[in-house]
Formats: sequence, structure tokens, C-alpha cells
Amino acid sequence: MTTKNKRQALRQALLLGLFSMLGPFTIDMYLPAFPEIVKQFDTTASGVQLSLTACLLGLGIGQLVMGPLSDVHGRRRPLLVSMTLYVAASLGCALSPHIGLLIACRFVQGFAASAGIVISRAITRDLYHGHELTRFFSLLLLVGNLGPLAAPVAGSGVLSFSSWIGVFVVLSLLGTYLWTVTKWRLQETLPVERRSPANIRLQLRNYGVLLRDRHFVGYMLTQGIMIAGIFAYVSGTPFIYQNIYGASPTVFALLFGSNGISLMIGSQIVGRAAHRVPERVFLLFGLCLALASSVVVLAVALFHGPLMALVIPLFLFVASIGMTSTAAFPLAMESQAHVAGSAAALLGVIQFLLGAVVSPLVGIAGENTAVPLGVIILSTSIAAMLAYFLLVRKSSRAEPKATAYKEHKTADC
Repeated sequence: MTTKNKRQALRQALLLGLFSMLGPFTIDMYLPAFPEIVKQFDTTASGVQLSLTACLLGLGIGQLVMGPLSDVHGRRRPLLVSMTLYVAASLGCALSPHIGLLIACRFVQGFAASAGIVISRAITRDLYHGHELTRFFSLLLLVGNLGPLAAPVAGSGVLSFSSWIGVFVVLSLLGTYLWTVTKWRLQETLPVERRSPANIRLQLRNYGVLLRDRHFVGYMLTQGIMIAGIFAYVSGTPFIYQNIYGASPTVFALLFGSNGISLMIGSQIVGRAAHRVPERVFLLFGLCLALASSVVVLAVALFHGPLMALVIPLFLFVASIGMTSTAAFPLAMESQAHVAGSAAALLGVIQFLLGAVVSPLVGIAGENTAVPLGVIILSTSIAAMLAYFLLVRKSSRAEPKATAYKEHKTADC
């Protein structure tokens, strides 16, 4: 990649990274306010975590809608509509008089934010392929992963002079800014001749074809299950750090934000070495690192270890997700240029749906134990490794035999 192309790629990554950051900001920015929201609405930790679950469901389901829509109508128009809806939902969260309405508005907010995630990734596939896709996706993650790093810190900053309501007002302003960026800065990357027809049956058939692709499903589940583990971490650490270890909202934000750095480190290792080391090697290494670090997290939780004994393996666990996500995405997307929006949607929806399932489970034993978090991230690490070996590695080993058999039969004829 030439210097000029590198500068162009960086500008594209910065622009698309803004939309990738919308999801983390929507998820993470209000996390330091969890204890305050519990008191405000006189509810429980699991009750507030349901608002996170609703947001994750919206982020997942929304991608199933926005991905195909972007294949039909291009990338810009669905983004403009979604950012308008995002602003309205954010203001609805700020004005919610009870936890039920907050949960409903969080679903709509997540649904709208999903467009930023899935369409930015579809645009990435529009522009790049092969190792260039891996390198650009790692660059996109470098920018996008500033969201988990900055969001809780920004939320803590807002809480220092406002209530949790101020967090959602700020998110509405962020949505307004992204609408402006879409309108005046974002260029269309999907020309009319490459768009899919507006046919629901065809879109459903595209999903069916993708779900019958064993390799695609293997990478999708491996990546999705791993990221479900990080959602358990997102849901559980506000209470674990603040209630169990007595961390202030500011200290929590710093500890939580530090794992944004580990996510960036993991993704950049893969991106910078993609032309020398196969993506599958990094994927397998990331899975092994996740398994080892989650075992340590569970041990620390069971024996009530000190805070740093918990923070360090969680740092490594999140880094492993940076590696697996960066490696799995291009492997899954490489042969899906004709349905990039739908493929990106499936890759996104599985992680958010699984995240929505595991998030409330972290608080199932109450606010004063970290054991459920340890159990959940260990379970996701094991499940992701099984998905990889059973669906990707097993079928990859069978392919040469099947090809040889086919060639042998052709020769006989």
C-alpha cells in the first residue's frame, strides 16, 4: 500500500470509525450510571441490565434489517434515516419516567445504532478484499475501539456535573453529528448496478445461502460467541468493580476504558502481521488466550482475589477478542462481496443476540459476586473453540479429500 493509499485508508477509517463507535457509545456510556438508575427507578441490578439487554437486541435485530436495506438502497440513505431515529430514541431515554419506557427506548436506540455498525462494515467490503481487507478492518477497529475506551470515561465525566439523563442528551447530540457527517461527508460506495433488487424473498434466500455455508457459519459463531463473552464483562463489571471492590465511578471508567486499549492491541497485532501470518493462526491463538484468561478470572472470583488479580486476566481476555474478531471477519466476508450487507448483518446480529442472552445472567446471583461472570466467559471461550474446530477446521480438512475424490471420478470418466 502506497503512502497516498495509506493516507486515504486512514481518512476512510476515521470516517467509518465514527459510525462503528456509535454502538460502543450506546452500550457503554451509561454504564457508570447503573447504580444511580437502580436508585432512581427503585429497581434491581437485573432490572437495569434489562435495559442493556434491550439495547443489544435492538443492535442485533436492526442489523438484520439495515444490512439488506443497504444492499438494496445503497449505504447512505439507510444511514440518514437511522441517525434521525437514533436522535429521537436517545431523547426518549432521557425523558423516560419509569424503567419500562427506558427499556423500550433503549431497544429503539440500539436498533437505530445498528446501521452505523453493519453499514460501515459493508462499506469496508465494498472497498477492499484479501489481506487489504484484514488490514483496513484492523484500522477500522483501531478507530472504532476508541468507543469502549472513551465511552465510560465520557459517561463518568457527564455524571460529574449531571445525572444519568445528561448521558442520553449527549448521545442525541452524537446522533445529530453523525447525521450531518452522513449527509455532507460520506460518499456512496455501492453503485446502482451492484445493488440487490427490492425483493424480500430474495433477501431471505440470501440469508439461507449464507447460513448453509459451513465456513461462514463457523466463523460467524466463533466471533459471535466470543463477543457475547465481552458483553457479559460489560454488564457485570459496573457492579463488580463498584459494589464488590468499592471503586468510584471515575476509577471504574478508567479500569473499564483500559480494556479498550487491550481490544485495540489485539486487533492491531493481527492487522499489522496479516501479510506474514495467516488469519487462522491468529484466530486459534486468540481462542487459546481467551480460554486461559477466563480460567484465571473464574479462579479469582471463587477465591475472592484482589482487584488487580481480576483486572489483568480480564485485560487479556478482551485482547483475545480483539484478535479473534479481526481475524474472523475477513475470513467470513472474503467470498461474500455480492451480499456484503447481509453477511455483515449476520456477523453482527449473532453477537448481539448472544450478548442479550448472557448479559442478565451476570447478575443472577446478586450484585456482590463475580462468579457468574467467570462462569459465563469461560463457557463462551469453550463454546467458541468448539464452533471453530467443528465447523471450520473439520470441514477444511475434509475438503482436500472431497476435491481429490471429485478429480479422481472426473479422470475415470
